[in-house]
Amino acid sequence: MADDSTSQRPDPPVRRIIHIDMDAFYASVEQRDDPTLRGRPLAVGSGEARGVVAAASYEARRFGVRSAMASVTARRRCPDLVFVRPRFDAYRAVSQQVHAIFARYTPLIQPLSLDEAYLDVTDHLKGFGSATEVAQAIRRDILAETGLTASAGVSYNRFLAKLASDHRKPDGLFVITPRMGPAFAAGLAVGKFHGIGPATAAKMHALGIHTGADLRARSLDELQAHFGRIAPFYYGIARGIDERPVSPDRLRKSLGSERTFSTDLKDFVGASDALLAIATRVWAQSAERSIAGRTVTLKVKYDDFRQITRARSDQAPPASAEELHARACGLAEPLFPSDRGVRLLGITLSALVPAGEQAPVTSGQLALALDL
Repeated sequence: MADDSTSQRPDPPVRRIIHIDMDAFYASVEQRDDPTLRGRPLAVGSGEARGVVAAASYEARRFGVRSAMASVTARRRCPDLVFVRPRFDAYRAVSQQVHAIFARYTPLIQPLSLDEAYLDVTDHLKGFGSATEVAQAIRRDILAETGLTASAGVSYNRFLAKLASDHRKPDGLFVITPRMGPAFAAGLAVGKFHGIGPATAAKMHALGIHTGADLRARSLDELQAHFGRIAPFYYGIARGIDERPVSPDRLRKSLGSERTFSTDLKDFVGASDALLAIATRVWAQSAERSIAGRTVTLKVKYDDFRQITRARSDQAPPASAEELHARACGLAEPLFPSDRGVRLLGITLSALVPAGEQAPVTSGQLALALDL
């Protein structure tokens, strides 16, 4: 008699994932702590001519002000914009309060930054009737204890939970059920998909892929031909499928940021300006996490999609965004002027250590040139 125990095995339980995202976090902390800033268009940043916006309040966003935007552009769009310098110690303190609230409800917490995290409450409903009720309770606790609002997305996987939290910002809650998931993904523009950046979205548009439905119409083989190893992820999310678990013990090995340009760069002055904005974003990430990196890697992608990297390791990590910018420029300057246009620049910090710590460099100072 054949063993049919496999066919009798029950389906695994549907996961209950919550994504919590604080609303305009840095700017909201500043407005909470200084009542004169409330209701005013606010940007967190130096406000200097060569500076960039680290965060913008919702009042500023109505004028088109966004994070990573040059300060001069932000002022042009919103002449009444108020700049305040970032206070990362204050942001970290609030983040610790928020994460302590998360820990009351589940041990399965995967922080993404100071202001957002995934929570898996599949087996940790704490007497609540649903994950939605847990998310409501968390948002109430955050407001009561920090005076700040948070948006929440609830779904059966990480991809959809992240989309759900963005759907009704600010101070919103949205649920995507298993029945809703595939249709929700199908109706969304691929540029809205978490995990598909501007460069990949542009490549998809060139292939005639504009929505999740367009993406779902392509075979896995076709996607692999165009996107390589990441293709199975795209194939899955177009169908509302994402098997990635919430990983509370995930160890970060590097952090970075990059930008694809609408007009190719050919001179060093333009590259330096672009790298300043990128370095500011990377520095903000490292400051948020109280970590530093001894290795600075510059990523360059040319107009023919050929990509190279240049890396340098020093015993002391860069001590400021300006120093990070200077090290990145030191790697970039020999590459310019360039006959080929540069369509993308990126900066990555690796060999991470706690902020203020200087780890030894075993082989002295390194300067590496890698063609990938």
